[in-house]
Amino acid sequence: MKKIKNFVEELRWRGMIHNIMPGTEEQLKKEMTSGYVGIDPTADSLHIGHLVGVMMLKHLQLAGHRPIALIGGATGMIGDPSGKSQERNLLDEKTLRHNQNALKNQLAKFLDFESEIPNRAILVNNYDWMKEFSFLDFIRDIGKHITVNYMMAKDSVKKRIGAESKSGMSFTEFSYQLVQGYDFLYLYENENCKLQMGGADQWGNITTGTELIRRKLGHENEAFALTCPLITKSDGKKFGKTESGNVWLDPEKTTPYEFYQFWLNVSDDDSKKYIKIFTLLTKSEIESLIKEHDEAPHLRILQKKLSREITRMVHSQKLLEAAEEASQILFGKGTTETLRRLDEKMLLSVFKGVPQPEVSRAEFEAGIGILDFLAEKTKIFKSNGEARRMLKDKAVQINKTKIDDQYKLSLNDLLNNKYILIQKGKKNYFLVRIV
Repeated sequence: MKKIKNFVEELRWRGMIHNIMPGTEEQLKKEMTSGYVGIDPTADSLHIGHLVGVMMLKHLQLAGHRPIALIGGATGMIGDPSGKSQERNLLDEKTLRHNQNALKNQLAKFLDFESEIPNRAILVNNYDWMKEFSFLDFIRDIGKHITVNYMMAKDSVKKRIGAESKSGMSFTEFSYQLVQGYDFLYLYENENCKLQMGGADQWGNITTGTELIRRKLGHENEAFALTCPLITKSDGKKFGKTESGNVWLDPEKTTPYEFYQFWLNVSDDDSKKYIKIFTLLTKSEIESLIKEHDEAPHLRILQKKLSREITRMVHSQKLLEAAEEASQILFGKGTTETLRRLDEKMLLSVFKGVPQPEVSRAEFEAGIGILDFLAEKTKIFKSNGEARRMLKDKAVQINKTKIDDQYKLSLNDLLNNKYILIQKGKKNYFLVRIV
């Protein structure tokens, strides 16, 4: 087996350690160790908020240890009290299994589940061991080992039942840390899993698991905990959220272009932090990039490298190239050919927010003069005269090609058989829909 690398040291220089239980680093240096991260299965796609945990598992496997991705089918039905005000919705088993399969396909881009290596990743679902557990068995076998005093002392519980909390906390949510603690116990006994990792807000739940293992199995049974800082943005806004919601890994939910753009548009301060967390670049490569970036910040060297690396990892080299080509279109370097290569979803995501006037297909096929099309039919220009003047000045483009007032529109102009891109001047775009 290949030599075990120092996993904790790798996370440390990347700024990915918030809290670590004493003895964790020594355990990981001693032998191949199984470690897990829990993932909420309430959707059939991961979003970028999950990526820190996924990257921790990735580094764990690269260091020679065995990653376990735990789909929280049972805990996902309860609701986690740590900082969340709402309980989660109950999922039926069919939805749960669909989500689990979709998440595994995405995780397989980061983790090796398939080869014969000793530290091959595994995926488990806590619903599989919780669904047969009766309430009486659970409180008898598990509940008796952890006192209410111990559970009440957790910050995540204190916040929800303290004076500042209006809604209080249901028994369902209160029991969450016991259920999560049992997951750790189950994996410790069945998969020899000695490490649980998660975000900083999970420390209380994770340490309940280490405590349960010691109390139920005896104090010689050691389990360990490691959390990473919650990812923040330098402007104080929540990481991973945009105006339209989560940034998903599923290309149907967030197009590769939008995904690429998200990382391209992060601030300089954030890019220095994110490139360590979300890429596999080495320490020397990152230090060199930061130095280069600081010498010419306007070139956005860090943002470009970050967006390329992470888009390639989540999507593919091919989709990265398509996203880069699409980005060029808005910034003046795109050509008619690059525009024609975009599929409809990518085209619409590039020109999201630009005016989209409509022209009927029947009228279009019957033939419309270019002046009528630009002024009367689409209202892109206030009058035929204004359209004519700008056409004479070569200030109008159709599908990234400059045209004059003699231009004849035809079906060949249609992108994806229903759109025409009009550019008026340098920056004004209109995506005409032929309906």
